[in-house]
Amino acid sequence: MTEKEKMLAGQWYDANFDPKLIEERAIVKDLCLEFNATKMQEPRRRELLKKILPHVDTNTVEILSPFMVDYGYNIYLGAGIFLNHNCYLMDCAEIRFGKKVFVGPNCGFYTAIHPLDKVQRAAGIEMAKPIVIGDDVWIGGDVTILPGVTIGSGSVIGAKSLVTKDIPANVVAFGNPCRVVKKIGLETLLV
Repeated sequence: MTEKEKMLAGQWYDANFDPKLIEERAIVKDLCLEFNATKMQEPRRRELLKKILPHVDTNTVEILSPFMVDYGYNIYLGAGIFLNHNCYLMDCAEIRFGKKVFVGPNCGFYTAIHPLDKVQRAAGIEMAKPIVIGDDVWIGGDVTILPGVTIGSGSVIGAKSLVTKDIPANVVAFGNPCRVVKKIGLETLLV
């Protein structure tokens, strides 16, 4: 089994020294740098984004620069996505966004898990767990989403939150660690 196959299967894999993964990251990071240096209205920007995110209809998303990914091919974005400045998607595992998700500036979505043992960590191995964001989610600025987290549809994550565990649908949650503070219902919408 290749290191890439292990990565995609959610197993421990060589993230730092495998030549194939190093090459894939270098290629997409160069594309991200070019994307970030391209003016917003230039058609080339959409062409670059399609190369970075091959599974995404780039005509239905808006991504502001700077933007960075690790591989790009593990990212799935629904229609109507807005990613504000300085969004980083560490897609060693799948990162899936539903439709109409708004992400504030300076947000990070991290799928990688590193060993606690210093010898294993120095050997460059890691594991990755997917992140899933439902439809109509609003993620405030400076939010960090950790590996394996799912955020339910319709939820709002407050600014500066550290999301370490799943968040259910239709709630407001914030803090470090992020926790549910109230449900969002019809009465909330009428206020």
